[in-house]
This record gives sequence, structure tokens and C-alpha cells, in this order.
Amino acid sequence: MASKSAKITFYCYGHRNILGTHKTTLEFTKDKELTKNGNCIIGIGADFKLNDIRKLLEFDNIRIRIIVDSITEEITAEVNRNFIDNHEIVVRMGEYDSDRTLGVRADKASIQLKREIMEKMKDPKQKMIVEMEGFDKK
Repeated sequence: MASKSAKITFYCYGHRNILGTHKTTLEFTKDKELTKNGNCIIGIGADFKLNDIRKLLEFDNIRIRIIVDSITEEITAEVNRNFIDNHEIVVRMGEYDSDRTLGVRADKASIQLKREIMEKMKDPKQKMIVEMEGFDKK
């Protein structure tokens, strides 16, 4: 029997107000603008499709790989099957469940990501590749 798998890729971009300093969350948004209040947002203008993200909801966990130029960061989290947001993807270290929360009990928040990534993401021309893969614990 073949094991199920799901892997999706989307892109998002930088903004001068990207801080990546939130202690418990990180977020990708389709918004094109960002204030400094959004300190968990690490990429704007995200082009993910909700139907693609839904494929990940069949799994227990997700692995999120963030690639900016040659710098890579990886986060794992438990899947929140209540996710239904078509505009934002939030990943939380805690257990708060909302329809825009894709992952809970994550092993990193935006403050723990490599600072080189956050510095590069202050450039509006900077592109971030986001790969998400669903997996079950064995």
C-alpha cells in the first residue's frame, strides 16, 4: 500500500516593515501592505491556494521549509484540521485554534528564525519560497 503524501510550494515577498520578532507565531499573508504591528508576518503577497493547503489537513504534522536566496529554515508543527483561511496562514507554538491557524505546537516562531532571512525580507523585491509537506508520525 502506497503511503499518502502532499507537498505544496508557494511564494511570498518582502516588505520594509517585516520584523519577524513575535515570540510564539509566524504568518504568511496575501496582504500587499504591512504595518510594524504585524511582527509575526514573515512574508506578504503570498500566492498559496486554499485547495492546495487543504491537502495538508489529511496529515498529523507539517514540515515548513522557508528558502530565501541560499538560506533555509525549517519548522515543524501539528496540523490544525480546522484551518479554512484563504488569506493568511498562521503557525503557532501554542495550541490556540482558529480558522487561520494551520499549525500548532510548532518548534519555532518568527523570532527564532535566522536573522539573515528577516533582514533580506525587508526588501520588497525579495522572494521567499515556502515548501510545506504533510507527514504522519510513525
